[in-house]
Amino acid sequence: MPENKMGVMPVGKLIINMSWPAILSMLIQAMYNIVDSFFVSRISESALAAITYIFPVQMVLISVAVGTGVGINSLISRRLGAKRFEDADLAACHGYRLAFINWAFFFLVGLFLSRPIISVMTDTEYIVEEGTKYLTIVLMGSVFILVQIATEKILQATGNMVLPMLCTITGAVTNVILDPLLIFGLGPFPEMGITGAAVATVFGQLFSMTLGQIILFRFNDLIHVRFRGWKWDKNIIKDIYAVGAPAILMQCIASVLQFGMNMILSSFTETAVAVMGVYGRLQSFIFMPVFGLNQGVLPVLGYNYGAKNRARMMEAYKKGFIIAFSIMALGLIVFQLFPHELLHVFNAQNNPDIYEIGVPAFRAISWCCLPASYGIMTSAVFQASGHGFLSLWSSLIRQLVGVLPLAIILGYFVGLNAVWYSFPLAEILGTLYLVIAFTMLYKRELKNL
Repeated sequence: MPENKMGVMPVGKLIINMSWPAILSMLIQAMYNIVDSFFVSRISESALAAITYIFPVQMVLISVAVGTGVGINSLISRRLGAKRFEDADLAACHGYRLAFINWAFFFLVGLFLSRPIISVMTDTEYIVEEGTKYLTIVLMGSVFILVQIATEKILQATGNMVLPMLCTITGAVTNVILDPLLIFGLGPFPEMGITGAAVATVFGQLFSMTLGQIILFRFNDLIHVRFRGWKWDKNIIKDIYAVGAPAILMQCIASVLQFGMNMILSSFTETAVAVMGVYGRLQSFIFMPVFGLNQGVLPVLGYNYGAKNRARMMEAYKKGFIIAFSIMALGLIVFQLFPHELLHVFNAQNNPDIYEIGVPAFRAISWCCLPASYGIMTSAVFQASGHGFLSLWSSLIRQLVGVLPLAIILGYFVGLNAVWYSFPLAEILGTLYLVIAFTMLYKRELKNL
């Protein structure tokens, strides 16, 4: 079998080769998030607030999908690096089937718990009614995104980044096209409002998953996913979730953070909740490319960790960080210079409170971009080497120990404008921990590869 490019291609070229498809697909996904919010904001500010309240639950769904996928990706790439090809196939088989098991859980949550979840966060009748409809549809139809992300991570672990990108693009483009048609009832389509946005989301995920299955089962020769002829192996599941569980918990912590921030901000005004929703979607346009870079670098790190090639692994980490820092610095500049213009896109009702609250919020929160670049790339090293729980502790420190307590304290003693500074202050705390954890891991394990 010929040498895998992750072990022989020049590292800088390899990172670009591996990352650009994921970065492009993430940018398109971020663009979809912005367009989706843009159309919903045209309904009303309350509609925008509704999907912001729902966002923490969607984050839990995505966390399970992506976290399981990260565990699959890490295990497959390490097995390929160690030339254990049958074990790599078994990891893919387990990961693929786990997607359906995870869907059964979210289906039941969507069916029975959507209204109670929304009602905990707000008692505004419109938001509860419309949010319940949206959340029920998205969770009950989540099989498509769960299977698609598992498929994407299996393909990426082999070094195939272009075809998974096409799947993401297909889903996002479908979503963007259907959004205005179903939200506003254009042409022969019914006017469905926020519900139309949910239906468009599910159909986009269906198209993306369908293309992914065609690629996985007809155009992929490196990993073979089988439905029969293998048995569940608890050690493989353990290996997947040794990396995947911390990744899931990290993103679930982000969901708890969002839930907590919604509660804190709503005590001031629901306009602040809407501002937080707008910022989160705009920030994704900066963070998503870095997460795409992370997707490209992760299999390179994992492969060379498995192959015990410390020099290539560390070179990939350093060059990945430089690229991530540059992207984040650009994002910081945009948020500092153009907060009013960014908010204007989502302020169809021309509410002056949006600007009064949003401009200082954007300028304060965006300072978290620079330390976050270090956190994202360092977490990739932890995940690639099978030490996902080190990343988990970073998220705990930043988001639960840092952001929420700081937001409560600053909001109580200073006011709403001070709440936003809890984000960069907490990011600094997380960075201090990461420096210590990475240094210890390097001395104990990585330097001896």
